[in-house]
Amino acid sequence: MPDRRALPYTVGIDLGSTTTKAVVLGEDGRVLGRGITNSRSNYDTACQVTLCEALINARFSLVAAELGAARIEAARREALLAGLERRFRLQQYLGQLKALRAAIAAVCGAVRPDRTVVGAAEEILERMRQDAPALYQEGARRRSDFFRDLAGSLYLRAAEEAAKARGIAFDVLVGLFDKAILQVENAPAAAGSFEDHAGVAVGALTPRVPELEAAVRRVLDVDLVQVASVGTGYGRARLPFPEGRIRSEILCHGLGAHALFPGTRTVLDIGGQDTKAIQVDGGGIVTSFQMNDRCAAGCGRYLGYIADEMNLGVHELGPIACKSGRPVRINSTCTVFAGAELRERLALGERREDILAGLHRAIILRAMSLLARSGGVRDQFTFTGGVARNPAAVGALERLVQENYGGLTLNISPDSIYTGALGAALFALRDGRREAA
Repeated sequence: MPDRRALPYTVGIDLGSTTTKAVVLGEDGRVLGRGITNSRSNYDTACQVTLCEALINARFSLVAAELGAARIEAARREALLAGLERRFRLQQYLGQLKALRAAIAAVCGAVRPDRTVVGAAEEILERMRQDAPALYQEGARRRSDFFRDLAGSLYLRAAEEAAKARGIAFDVLVGLFDKAILQVENAPAAAGSFEDHAGVAVGALTPRVPELEAAVRRVLDVDLVQVASVGTGYGRARLPFPEGRIRSEILCHGLGAHALFPGTRTVLDIGGQDTKAIQVDGGGIVTSFQMNDRCAAGCGRYLGYIADEMNLGVHELGPIACKSGRPVRINSTCTVFAGAELRERLALGERREDILAGLHRAIILRAMSLLARSGGVRDQFTFTGGVARNPAAVGALERLVQENYGGLTLNISPDSIYTGALGAALFALRDGRREAA
């Protein structure tokens, strides 16, 4: 047996109001892996799940490095890794689906529904199991990779059909899922680890790929050892970390933005629950900042309210708004009145893309006022947080910055949602080095 190799890492965890993120760094400060999950009331579980995902991602990065060392050409290496990950994610999904099946059986045992309901639930779950491979075929598109979202949409679709076919109440079938999914979400082991599924995933590749099998074996012989951690985010006060391992999200976003874009001097973070305008110096140290008040207007939660009112997914709002030719002027971004104004606008015949474009502009206008109070916008300007993935928000920000401050460099990373976790991981790396000295 070869000697197992220890690989030290540090981790930063950002517990946000809607998602929890983790970033794992190697000893050299390079990102090894990232993980994300839905935030939930059980913050210990959210941290466990997102760290597990980051470590799985780190293992895939190590496999990629092994294939690179074996001089596998880049295009083939990417194809091999994509095939391995699809099969790995299928095994994860099947494991969680098995846990969901057991949880629904337990719920049925407790509430004792009609046998017809039990049979319908079993039929739905079996159909989901049979359809699972199609979800992870090459080129398959999934609205979400979170198990709750993915399984939930499939279960509800099948439940609607089963309810009509069997003449039973749709709400009863939905109730079984709602009770059971909480048990699955609070059992991180259901998804499994890299060690649990990698062997099956690599063995499912046809034809066999000896170089990939060897790379996976070598990676399985690596022990990932945590040496330091730091937590941050909206829910940082409830993180299961000692007080000395908690950092302000302002500091973490400033340092994380600087790490992604060293020229950063101004940072705007629009997250699920709050908005932050931050000024940093050449070392990523915060020099001033402003945050929104407790009102949800001007942040991601407001977009969530709008999506609910329009029966859309939050991810659909930006692309629809980008189709607007004449954005409407929104009088208020208060969430209390958002639904009423939205319905009034629609009743007046306004196009929904024009309404959504106006809403996005109103959100960014609130952010611009925070930026002005924090010290304005300086070159370079970095946009972080989940809303940085919204093309309509980005477009509105670009236009308003150009109008108010002229031509500046606007930085947006594809990994912008991880900025706070990256900053926390960098603080953890510094702490670890200081303790080791």
